[in-house]
Amino acid sequence: MRTIIFGTYDTAMHPRIATIAEGLAARGFDVTECNIPLGLTTADRVDMLAKPWKVGGLVARLASRWLALAARARRLGRPDAVVVGYLGHFDVHLARLLYPRRMFSRHRVPIVLDHLVSAANTAKDRRIAGSGLKQRLLELIDAAALRAADIVVVDTEEHLEIVPEKYRSKAVVVPVGAPAPWHAAAREPSATVTSATGPLKVVFYGLYTPLQGAPVIGEALGRLAGAPVEVTMIGRGQDQAETKRAAASNQSVRWLDWVPAAELPALVAAHDVCLGIFGTGDKALRVVPNKVFQGAAAGCAVVTSDTAPQRRVLGDAAVLVPPGDPAALADALLRLADDREALLKLRHAARQLAAERFTPEQVVGPLTDRLNRPHAGA
Repeated sequence: MRTIIFGTYDTAMHPRIATIAEGLAARGFDVTECNIPLGLTTADRVDMLAKPWKVGGLVARLASRWLALAARARRLGRPDAVVVGYLGHFDVHLARLLYPRRMFSRHRVPIVLDHLVSAANTAKDRRIAGSGLKQRLLELIDAAALRAADIVVVDTEEHLEIVPEKYRSKAVVVPVGAPAPWHAAAREPSATVTSATGPLKVVFYGLYTPLQGAPVIGEALGRLAGAPVEVTMIGRGQDQAETKRAAASNQSVRWLDWVPAAELPALVAAHDVCLGIFGTGDKALRVVPNKVFQGAAAGCAVVTSDTAPQRRVLGDAAVLVPPGDPAALADALLRLADDREALLKLRHAARQLAAERFTPEQVVGPLTDRLNRPHAGA
């Protein structure tokens, strides 16, 4: 099946669509990209939508990218399916215009929307939605995107449940997974990597959004001052300053504002433990984040919050602690620092689980099943 991965997504910032593309190719799909990154983060996009005076900048930027996308799409010809990448709330409408139903044909090219985040829920989680009117506008944008798509991809059963009922029948759950570079970065845990005498090496990376609960990590790090635990914190964002203040007493924390996407898998794989998320908001209780899949694929032990979707996906292959509980997080890391045999078992378990269930080929199975149905775009 000839498939175009379409839109203004940026795989360096959001690897989700790269995983889907890689998985489709592994399952025999002929995959081509039609992509011109918009150059805005999730926060930038939602902030523009929530602040009407900034919408003009978004429209102008979108228009320039869309003209180039349309020209490129014409050169690529008509595909059998189109997958619109993450944050494609507007791109899905362009895709619908570019690939209409042909005259005298009952069927059209199926348009798939990777609806990993809804604009309204993201704005609410990041506390940038403002008034009820702005929140309603974001909800209307979400609804229009869902209506334009033939197939809607979400990442967890919990997110499927909040898709409006009239669109739910066209939704399919595709876990986030981890692209090939993360699996390739994994090193076999050994006495050299997981030393009985050296400090426990822990890594966190992210955008410091409320969902991630980074201040919980910061407070846990404050409690670990003087313990045999070395932590690398990568990224910057909304809750970074609060996180740093909470961890200020711990001198064994390295703070990195940025690491190139191509270098991140190897850097994470050099650590014993990868931290997930610890937020307590509604969205935090519905997701299994990138870093959980990626950290497991890289061969790290995973420590994250005990939520229904993470428990279902990870089972016994991770350490789960109550959301928003820095004391429980600190205790979990101390236990792993003291029990290197348990750490080694967790690393093996996480890596094995990732190899069996988190590869791109595995996670896209539900999507390929839906695309292979007769008249998927009817």
